[in-house]
Amino acid sequence: MKKLKITGKELRAIGYPEGPVVSLAINIAKKFFKHNTREQALKILKDVLDKPQAFLEDERLAPVALQLKPAAKTELYETSLNNQGVPFNIFGAEFIEEGATSQMYTAAKLPVAVIGALMPDAHHGYGLPIGGVLATANEVIPYGVGVDIGCRMCLSVFNIDPKALKEKENYFAREIIENTKFGSGAQLDKAADHAVMENKAFYEHGLLRSLHTKAWKQLGTSGSGNHFVEFGEVIIEEDDEILGIPKGKYTGLLSHSGSRGLGASIAGHYTKLAMQKRRLPAEARNLAWLSLDEQEGQEYWIAMNLAGEYASACHHIIHEKIARQLGERPVKMVENHHNFAWKEKFENRDVIVHRKGATPAGKDVLGIIPGSMTANGYIVKGKGNEASVNSASHGAGRKMSRTKAMETISHSELKEALHKSGVKLLGAGLDEAPFAYKDIDAVMRAQNNLVDIVGSFKPKIVKMDGAAPGTKA
Repeated sequence: MKKLKITGKELRAIGYPEGPVVSLAINIAKKFFKHNTREQALKILKDVLDKPQAFLEDERLAPVALQLKPAAKTELYETSLNNQGVPFNIFGAEFIEEGATSQMYTAAKLPVAVIGALMPDAHHGYGLPIGGVLATANEVIPYGVGVDIGCRMCLSVFNIDPKALKEKENYFAREIIENTKFGSGAQLDKAADHAVMENKAFYEHGLLRSLHTKAWKQLGTSGSGNHFVEFGEVIIEEDDEILGIPKGKYTGLLSHSGSRGLGASIAGHYTKLAMQKRRLPAEARNLAWLSLDEQEGQEYWIAMNLAGEYASACHHIIHEKIARQLGERPVKMVENHHNFAWKEKFENRDVIVHRKGATPAGKDVLGIIPGSMTANGYIVKGKGNEASVNSASHGAGRKMSRTKAMETISHSELKEALHKSGVKLLGAGLDEAPFAYKDIDAVMRAQNNLVDIVGSFKPKIVKMDGAAPGTKA
C-alpha cells in the first residue's frame, strides 16, 4: 500500500498555523491514518482545527487538539521594542548569514533583554537565530529556547583501540542499528524504563500528563534532521585535569538528539500563550516571553526542565544499551544541552540565559561541538568568557538550507566524500551531506577565545534518519 503523504504546505493551506503543530499533525496522520486516503486524513485534521475542544480526549488526536485549543483569554497589551538594543558580540561574523544577524538585532531590542551574543555557526531560525544567546532579566522566551528543548550532545569514551572500528566494522554497525530508532514519529515497540517517567511533573501538570504515554514510547529514540548516533576515534593529545582522560586514542560513541515530541508540544503550547500575553511587532512576534513571576512562566520552567531531563535520559538509554552489548563501561562521559535556558549570574546580576543552538562554555565546563558526518568534532573546555555570555557554538552550522542541499548535492558526490573520509554511513538524507555545513575548523578558530580544545572525535560509523546511500527509503 502506498504511504500516506501529507505536507506542511497542505496543512497550512487548510488553516494550520506555522509552528510545531504542523509536524506533529503530519506524524500523527502517518501513524494512525495510514489506511485512509490523503483527502480523508486532511478532512480529519481540518475537523480538529475547526473544533479542537471536541478532540481533547481523543487518544490519537489529543496532542494536536491541545496545541490548537484557544488559550484562556488574558489581558493583552501592546509591547514596543526599544529603539536601541542591548549590546551583543558577534563571533565569526564572516560565516553568518544576514538573516541570523537581523534576528539577533531584533532580539536585542526586547525590553526584557540584558545582553546577547551570536555564535559563528549561527543561521536563521524561529524567534532567536540558531546560534543566538540572549540573557533576560526574569523572563523566559519559549522560542528563545527552541522547539527541540534540551537538544543534547553525549559522548561515551571507551578504552577500545579505534582500529577495531575498521576491523570489526559490521559488528559496531550492527550495535548502532539494533539499539537505535530514528525519525520524527519514531517509537519503540517496548517502552524503555527510566526514573524520568516518574517525575511528579508528569502527574501534576495538565499538559505534561497528556503527553506522558507518547513520551514513554519515544524514550530512548532519536529524531530526524541532524540527529545522529555514531562511533568514531577519540584522540586526546595531552592530559587535561578537567577532562581526566590520559592522552591516547580511544573509541567514542557520540549521539545528538533532544526531547522528541515532548519538547515540541511544550514549545508550541507555551509560545502560543506567550504570544497571547505579549503582542509584539511582527518581526519580533516569535520572541514573546513569559515572566517567571507568572503562573504560565513557572509552568513552562518546570516543563522545560523536565524535557531536558527526558532528553538526557534518551541518550543514557542508548549509550547504556550499546555499552552493555560491547561488554564495556565508558572511562568518561561528556555531555551538554544546547537548546535550553539557565539561571545564571552576569556581572553579579541574576539573569535567564537562553542558548538556542549554543553550547555552555563557563570556566572549565566540558562540552562537545560536532562537525559533520565526515568532519571532526571537538571535546572542549569553556574559558568563561563573558563577551559570549559564557557560550560557544553547538556545531559547524549550516551553510546551505535543506532544500538547497537536496537540489544541488548528488548521491554520487556524497558517496565519494564518505569514501575519501573512510566513513561508513548507515543512513541519512542528502540534506545532511557534509557539503551543507560550514568548515568546523574555521568555526573553531573563530571562537578560540571562548573554548579550549581538549580532544577530538573523528566519525567512522554514522547513523541518521533515512536510508543508507544507494538504497530505497
